[in-house]
Order: sequence, then structure tokens, then C-alpha cells
Amino acid sequence: MIKRLLFLITLFFALTNTIAQESTASKQVSTFMIEAPQLETTKKIWVYLPKDYENSKKKYSVIYMHDAQNLFDSKTSYAGEWNVDEKLDSINAQLIVIGIEHGNEKRMEELTPFKNEKYGGGNADAYLEFIVKTLKPQIDQKYRTKTKKKNTLIMGSSLGGLVSFYAILKYPKVFGKAGVFSPSFWFSDKIYDVAENTKKIKSKIYFMCGDNESEDMVSDLNKMEYLINTKRCYCLNLNEKKIIKGGQHNEKLWRDGFTKAILWLGY
Repeated sequence: MIKRLLFLITLFFALTNTIAQESTASKQVSTFMIEAPQLETTKKIWVYLPKDYENSKKKYSVIYMHDAQNLFDSKTSYAGEWNVDEKLDSINAQLIVIGIEHGNEKRMEELTPFKNEKYGGGNADAYLEFIVKTLKPQIDQKYRTKTKKKNTLIMGSSLGGLVSFYAILKYPKVFGKAGVFSPSFWFSDKIYDVAENTKKIKSKIYFMCGDNESEDMVSDLNKMEYLINTKRCYCLNLNEKKIIKGGQHNEKLWRDGFTKAILWLGY
């Protein structure tokens, strides 16, 4: 009897572990590997296609997103996924998502445009060059995409929010819209200098953060928004800012804000 009970308990935990490890990504999500010469590595790319992609001849806008491990699949996520595929399905979004896996120990280097005295980093120029000159051409060749900047979005959170904002400053003719969630503007004050020295900032920007993330998150975001508004008339409605009461620096905050950001930015 005891042996039978132990067997059942062992079986239960084995099944529970198996279920927990099952992929939650939808059938519209696939992956492929691509050489990234700018980063001297190989990158795993996740691709989400709209439900009607295979049965249509339409072209679609594309959103490039960072930290792909956390976007579609709880199995690969660090602390919960964004549910990007399910959320886009729920609004029938006519949008292709290209998720770029971060480089693990190289993540901080890839997603930061400038070095931090304590943490290092500062290789975002190479990372963005990979997206613009290597990845995007292949995506545009392989899939039916709308290639104009108004149809090319970039989005991320934390360091991904920082590099998404930097991307519209560095490549304004490529990225016409950006979702900037909980951006790590603290990493280097030089990001403010770049924004200030940019003559015109024409891209649409959706800022979002929680008021319970860090002492400086909201003030840093307000500072950047003010700086941007000195570059263009607020009446143009080119940027939106959402401060979420009680919001913390985690996937839940970004997951909950994803759909609203996409709907506001448009595609």
C-alpha cells in the first residue's frame, strides 16, 4: 500500500512537472536561427503571424520586440510571459511580430547604447544595426510585410524600453512607432543628450510605467516626455504616457499594458 502511494505521489509530481514545462505558444508562432555578424553570434528569432496570414495575400505591419523568451511562451519565460500571441488574436490584429531573443549574459550589452560605470554595456548600436541591416531585410523578403516606417514598430520593456526609444532616434526612417515600457533611462544620462540633440522626433511613442517600480522611474519618464515635447507640438498627439497606479517592474505590468499600446500606436 505504501509503495503504491509513493508511486502515485511520484507520478503526480512527474505529470505536474511535465505540464508545467509544456509550451504555451500558439500554432502561429515559429522560430528560426539567423547569423548576426554585427554581434558575432547567432540569434534565435520568434515569429508570430496573424490567424488569416496563410489564407490571404495581404501585407502586414511588423513589430520588432526584444527579449523574445518572455513574449509568447511560459516555458521559456523568466518570470511569466506577455501572452503576445493570445492578446493579438483577441483583437484580430493584422500584425506580424518578430521577437529577438536576448543574448543571456550579453543582454545588458546588446540593449544599452552607452556604458554605465558600474554595469558596463553600450553595444546597442551593433544590436540595432543587426535588426535594421540583417534581420529586417530577411523578414521583408520571407514574409508579406509593409515596409514603410509607419508600418514598422519597435517595442520593449526595461532595457528593451531604453533600446526601443534609442532606435527611433538612431533610425527615424526605419521605425515610425515605438512602445517604450518602463525604460531604463537611469542607465546613462547620455540618452537625454541624444534626444535633446535630435532636431526632429517624428515617431509615435507610447510610454508606460508603474508608479511602484523605482524612485526615479516616473520622474525619468516625465523628464523625457517633457524633452520630447520641446521638439514638437503636443497638439500632434504623437506621444502617449500611462502611469499605472501600483504597477511594478514585471511582466504582469507589461502584459496588461500591451494591447492598449498596440491599439493606440496603430498598425
